[in-house]
Amino acid sequence: MKGSHMSSISTSKVKDCIRNIPDFPKPGILFRDITPVLKDAALFQETLDWFEDQLSDMGVEYLIGIESRGFIIAAALAERMKVGFVPARKMGKLPGLVERHKYDLEYGSDCIEMHADAFPPGSKIAIIDDLLATGGTAMATVSLAQKLQGQIVSILFMIELAPIGGRKSLPPEIPTHSMIVYTY
Repeated sequence: MKGSHMSSISTSKVKDCIRNIPDFPKPGILFRDITPVLKDAALFQETLDWFEDQLSDMGVEYLIGIESRGFIIAAALAERMKVGFVPARKMGKLPGLVERHKYDLEYGSDCIEMHADAFPPGSKIAIIDDLLATGGTAMATVSLAQKLQGQIVSILFMIELAPIGGRKSLPPEIPTHSMIVYTY
């Protein structure tokens, strides 16, 4: 049952553990660093509990983790849930036959790739990343999973930076949830 593992007190503890690093990776950016949560075994387990609760009873077969911190959460969760893990990587990082999706950034463009045989058509997929900001990489991953004929049942984030508005770029018909939402 959703919400059965993690109380709002635990969510608050996870949020309190996230480190704010100003001017990283460039001036004017406030970076939300999840590594303190990852190194605290109890908080990391509670974080995984939250993600697992969101996906209970959805019949998920594969978790797509977005490079790079999304890999950490999705791989650990895939092992826990006994489902497959699929990495969504930046261009040129995966060997073999890949499908790619190019997308625009504020200044320039980027590209995300997955193996062409990442999962069978019709598979139930959840997409996982650590942070939702503009939504560009998440939407590119959605497009790529749909190109591979995956049935996306949920998109999950550890952190959402609500003022940036990335949620608006994601398909409203796909349930999207964030563990922690920053409103400033």
